[in-house]
Amino acid sequence: MKEQLIFDQSSPEIQYLCKKDKRLAKVIEMVGPISYQPHIDQPYSFLIHEIIEQMLSVKAGAKIFDRLNNICRGTITPESIAALTVEQLRSIGTSNAKAMYIKGITTAVMTGQLDFAKLEELDDDTVIKQLTRFRGIGNWTAKMYLIFVLNRPDVLPYEDVAFLQGYAWVYKTSDFSPASVMAKCKKWKPYSSIAARYMYRALDAGLTKTEFHLFKQKGVNCDGN
Repeated sequence: MKEQLIFDQSSPEIQYLCKKDKRLAKVIEMVGPISYQPHIDQPYSFLIHEIIEQMLSVKAGAKIFDRLNNICRGTITPESIAALTVEQLRSIGTSNAKAMYIKGITTAVMTGQLDFAKLEELDDDTVIKQLTRFRGIGNWTAKMYLIFVLNRPDVLPYEDVAFLQGYAWVYKTSDFSPASVMAKCKKWKPYSSIAARYMYRALDAGLTKTEFHLFKQKGVNCDGN
């Protein structure tokens, strides 16, 4: 059974982030506790999902992935994908390029060129280098893998549009250059991934639809007092 991870006001990581960044502390207050399960037991299907979702909305990506799941009869594995033709992959709405990427990744997994177990033993930078060797996997996909599969705590996904939406809302900026984002978010280290998860949750909850206002918290604060 996958481990359920929970972060709330009593978590040392959350208390640290709240002390370091008052704007993030407000987001954490607004979002409340978060819980999730890393996709550690589904690394292959996660990668395929991310390749499909590249340059698409979450809704469109989910729709295509559901179609893939259907033609794979509910089990997306290297074996089930290897049995499909490029034409079948394209029939669910993927581009020819993405279909070729999916087939390439599948071959790499089946031949041992891409070994998910070995990735667990590597540091973040090396994981990114190993994954981006393969066509269809760029820094964005590799970082999503680090955060959502390997549950690495200190990954800053400044390439991710959803993250940047939350970032722009909180910090009231349109400067999304990597240097600017890294400088502003440096205070999150060594828990950048956890901070990023709160940006995602704020976006998913619709909080970013109204203007962000920083004001003194009432009631429970980040130290649980």
